[in-house]
Amino acid sequence: MRSQQPWLDHYPAGVPADVDMNEFASVNDVFDTALKNYRHKTAFINMGKSITYDQLDRLSRDFAGYLLGELKLKKGDRIAVMMPNCLQYPIAIFGILRAGLTVVNTNPMYTARELKHQLVDSGASALLVMDNFGNVAQEVLAQVPGVRAITTGLGDMLGFPKAMIVNFVLKHVKKMVPDYTIPGAIRFRDALTLGRMHKLPDIRNAPEDLAFLQYTGGTTGVSKGAMLTHRNMVANMQQAAAWVGANIKYGDEFIVTALPLYHIFALTANCLVFMKFGASNLLITNPRDMPGFVKEIKDVGFTAITGVNTLFNGLLNTPGFEQVNFSKLHLTLGGGMAVQRAVAEKWKKVTGVTLAEAYGLTETSPAVCINPLDLAEYNGSIGMPIPSTMVCVKSDEGAILPMGEIGELCVLGPQVMKGYWQRPEETAKVIDADGWLHTGDMAKMDEKGYFYIVDRKKDMILVSGFNVYPNEVEDVIAMMPGVLEVAAIGVPDDKSGEAVKVFIVKKDAALTADQVKAFCRDNMTGYKQPRHIEFRSELPKSNVGKILRKELRSPSQN
Repeated sequence: MRSQQPWLDHYPAGVPADVDMNEFASVNDVFDTALKNYRHKTAFINMGKSITYDQLDRLSRDFAGYLLGELKLKKGDRIAVMMPNCLQYPIAIFGILRAGLTVVNTNPMYTARELKHQLVDSGASALLVMDNFGNVAQEVLAQVPGVRAITTGLGDMLGFPKAMIVNFVLKHVKKMVPDYTIPGAIRFRDALTLGRMHKLPDIRNAPEDLAFLQYTGGTTGVSKGAMLTHRNMVANMQQAAAWVGANIKYGDEFIVTALPLYHIFALTANCLVFMKFGASNLLITNPRDMPGFVKEIKDVGFTAITGVNTLFNGLLNTPGFEQVNFSKLHLTLGGGMAVQRAVAEKWKKVTGVTLAEAYGLTETSPAVCINPLDLAEYNGSIGMPIPSTMVCVKSDEGAILPMGEIGELCVLGPQVMKGYWQRPEETAKVIDADGWLHTGDMAKMDEKGYFYIVDRKKDMILVSGFNVYPNEVEDVIAMMPGVLEVAAIGVPDDKSGEAVKVFIVKKDAALTADQVKAFCRDNMTGYKQPRHIEFRSELPKSNVGKILRKELRSPSQN
């Protein structure tokens, strides 16, 4: 077996070949252990307000009490959470898990169409939504009866008077909170008060119980919930912790979380891995405000930060970033999209710390490969498989290919999802009979066990670390009366790695690009919207009439 795992001979010092899968039975056990060891230490910080592990314990217990005692939810019920990074997020997700329920992470930038699909598909019993997105929730909940609503303002957990000031400014000064009315909705703080009156039963989550439904396009454009069990999440936490743990000071880490917690990368790496380390976690609500972001991290003495290439590039190009205190920084992890050489080299020059590239998928909870953290310089690879993980490249016929040959990257390990929620046929398309997950990425392995992504087998577009599926973009645009045919592809973009480009054959000669963009704004969240629109008289097709995206991607066609 070791001959099939050459990476084991080149692992960084102290990294084991396998991790202990039995140390924690569930995510709840991870939280309980952190609470036992770090009860009075700061757990999360947001907008100048911090809560300790002890406060997180009490507040999440109260939320669990509300869900079980007031809403009368039963083990396994799903709760959708639709918020940016804020203190309510960890309180909610740990409360949901403590109640034996399943978290349905929901992008707060979703349009009504996208939110409705996710609520209906997941069968969510309740939705926790921030006021900024209440108008979207109002529209959807009117069409989806039976989903209880819990609402919250961004400032709600910041204490008096800051909570009132933040909420007032967002609504009346910045005009970021539209008016909305959701009949029967309860405020988050009121839910905590009600939940406090209920005794929480002793609920034990089994390893195979669902912890999270993480929605992704999978191999097609229909958004599907990847079923991530407690075992999946704990396994990946253990695997990633073993990889980065050599230089970790338990109880003394301070990680910056700018990626949203609804994204699997931040959820596992920042929230769970660093909770095991007893870290303090700085939640950045709006990382797009780069000057504000830099100001917030300037003097805190953070030890770790994760992100995507666009985030690091944005920071590097923000005035004042070079003056940030990097004296304690020892870990920078980039994932979600390819890290560019120029960005990695500049990051090392400015911060003194290697930007280590990692690779993962929603379906793998997410980590699969990570580069050694002591790399001297950028190497262009996605790293080596992490402990207790098998990775190989396979031919179209399913044969494992030898070193250096290009094939589809496949993953086998305890972090691989249980499957897609209520879609066994789609699950069978990506997980074969031997349990290998077929990623759709084309890769090769070198003699040391480093893997390199060379192409993408599937048509998925990667925009700033988020999956965009051409089918979904095409389906939305095809609803426009003036569109006869449409095809979507990804094109290189300096800022986001890739951007969406669509080719349209008009049914109505008067159709304009601005009309298409306006329609997309109403029906798709920002990163899915096409940045480039090209009108054509016809689209390239196969002899059976299938649109050939591959030809549209060729340089001669663009």
